[in-house]
Amino acid sequence: MRALMLSLAVAAPALLAGCNNANPTKPVAEAAPVHPTGSAAVTAERLIKAEREPGSWLATGLNYHEDRFSQLDQINDTNVSNLGLAWFADIDTERGQESTPIIVDGVMYLTTAWSMVKAYDIKTGQKVWEYDPKVDKAKGADACCDVVNRGVAAWNGKIYLGALDGRLIAIDGKTGKDVWSVQTTDTSLPYTITGVPRSVKGKVIIGNGGAEYRVRGYVTAYDAETGKQAWRWWAVPGDPSKPQEQPELTSIALPTWKGEWWKLGGGGTLWDGMAYDPELDILYVGTGNGTPWNQLFRSPGGGDNLFLSSIVALDPNTGKYKWHYQTTPGETWDYTATQPIMVADLNYPEGKRRVVMQAPKNGFFYVLDAKTGKLLKADKFAPNTWATHVDMATGRPVEVPEARYEVTGKPAIVSPAALGMHNWHPMAFSAETGLVYIPVTVSSSVYATPPNFQVNLQGWNTGIGFSASSGQTPVAAMGAAPKTDSYIVAWDPIAGKEKWRIQNDVYGASGILATSGNLIFSGNHKGEFVAYDSRDGKKLWSASAGARVVAAASTFTVDGQQQVAILVGARGLPPGSTRTSATSANNSRILVFRPGGTATLPTSMPAGTTAPAVAKIDPPLLTANNETVAEGEQLYSQNCAVCHGRNTVPAAGATAPDLRYSALLRNPENFKHAVIDGDRAQRGMPGFKATMSNAEADAVMHYIIKRANDEKASQEATPARPN
Repeated sequence: MRALMLSLAVAAPALLAGCNNANPTKPVAEAAPVHPTGSAAVTAERLIKAEREPGSWLATGLNYHEDRFSQLDQINDTNVSNLGLAWFADIDTERGQESTPIIVDGVMYLTTAWSMVKAYDIKTGQKVWEYDPKVDKAKGADACCDVVNRGVAAWNGKIYLGALDGRLIAIDGKTGKDVWSVQTTDTSLPYTITGVPRSVKGKVIIGNGGAEYRVRGYVTAYDAETGKQAWRWWAVPGDPSKPQEQPELTSIALPTWKGEWWKLGGGGTLWDGMAYDPELDILYVGTGNGTPWNQLFRSPGGGDNLFLSSIVALDPNTGKYKWHYQTTPGETWDYTATQPIMVADLNYPEGKRRVVMQAPKNGFFYVLDAKTGKLLKADKFAPNTWATHVDMATGRPVEVPEARYEVTGKPAIVSPAALGMHNWHPMAFSAETGLVYIPVTVSSSVYATPPNFQVNLQGWNTGIGFSASSGQTPVAAMGAAPKTDSYIVAWDPIAGKEKWRIQNDVYGASGILATSGNLIFSGNHKGEFVAYDSRDGKKLWSASAGARVVAAASTFTVDGQQQVAILVGARGLPPGSTRTSATSANNSRILVFRPGGTATLPTSMPAGTTAPAVAKIDPPLLTANNETVAEGEQLYSQNCAVCHGRNTVPAAGATAPDLRYSALLRNPENFKHAVIDGDRAQRGMPGFKATMSNAEADAVMHYIIKRANDEKASQEATPARPN
């Protein structure tokens, strides 16, 4: 039986009067403290006792443990079919929308692409305020994986934003005005922030990204009231000829490195996953990949390269190191451990145990003792081919030798590819079912060591060739690459095995919310927002989102009624969908659902506006010789492929334009101004004056012209193919 939990904004009698179940068996949560609308009065006590006010969503992962499990059960498996749209609001940016809305004191706060913040009244859907940090659009060139942002933190009246350009900004929760701002990164280096700040014990904690480029990762704590730095923890050692910032860098990390890694930073950026255990007073952080990815160039001769790809336990008061577990020693495939981290109590046969759980990119699900870091379980949750298993005696993966392309000198097909079996997309854990719900993406890629590696001061420095050289045939690790696939897996962390899965019709991952109503909610790349039974994965309800969905939902109450919110919008539109928003080409919106909701999404562009016409490919004739085209292909791969797609073909749903259709191909002078001079920097296209000559830009243009003519010929040979 189910009982409606108490909302933040209403008293217990009013809520209990609205409950449909006469004989609840679950304990009723205590009444939450009442705060004025917009006060953002989050404290340590509220976060520690978040279960007392399940009608709020106080932090990006709901609570300090980041389990994304709501005790609300008014919407449940018996009545979820009654959900309808309560209200929606268009978002005025495109690209990926990745934040989970938080709901504090009657206001919903969310972030959008380009680090903008929106605040909405949860009763009316009216915008309360919006904040634009005015990030220079040229900074988009340093964002490896889109100009996204995953949300805000709240503490003592303030909302905290980590901006793409490395600033940590405190915003007044009622007015949306700046309180303070601090630059957390060296602006001369390609650092970025896309992750969520965490508020712990009067401090705001934030990491950064940029390990594809040439940076050294760290996590920093700032005083929540003043912005003054409290402590900083570095993930990898610096120049060994100089004193290290932390004793563990000298005693533990330095012996695991070789060569001159510090000249490119070494990597290890902490760009997403964190969790906090207030009982143990431990902060858990996940560290990222190395720079370059290829260990041959980063640390010639090997080594574990600590603390790359690790779960690390820190003292939140001082930043002091407590313990670590490295998921991928000597990582060489971009297998980060920055994915979501959870703290949970698991009910083992011998009794309850406090654990830390993570499903990182490498495809193994890890369960660690939360106090000591002892490895308790490590099992494949997806069919990776880089390692056969984890040796529980040593805690180390047993690698497949062929996967070490940088050691064998032979290109290898390895699974997963760099995006991983599970990336940033939030997973959820239900204490009632005992299952972790993980969005899985199965992929493979060729990894190869290029004959020459030169540092790119303005782009990626992976040290990887993603195709075999002429005359070489890649070796498939473990004999065969698994089929590209995506699904939600229900994972039993105690048994270390899959219970069931939900197959995606369209490839791609989306975040997950679990509730006490026997439900999990997730969007998909087909353009739906869906509720499933959390016990068996049965689809119970869906609504059209009109957009691809990658973010995770949150749930809350308004005047005693449970509602569910999801931010939608990702790269491109779902198959068969059309643009219906005047402000974003990918139909970015915040959608809020409630029982009996009757609002509807638009089915066409607003009156007086039209969607851009579909481009028709019409390139100029290719006039360059083969040598110029070959040079352009190499330069394109080094500088352009990250955003515009390998071989000039954008990945499915990419937001960077398909250059084969560009009108600039008919105007070499304007092409040069865009590529060299950066005259489109404010649209996210940086200039390459520092690393590319005019002649090299010309070679890139001719390569694109060649590829455009190839595509035109292909289309003309197949008239029925849509443009």
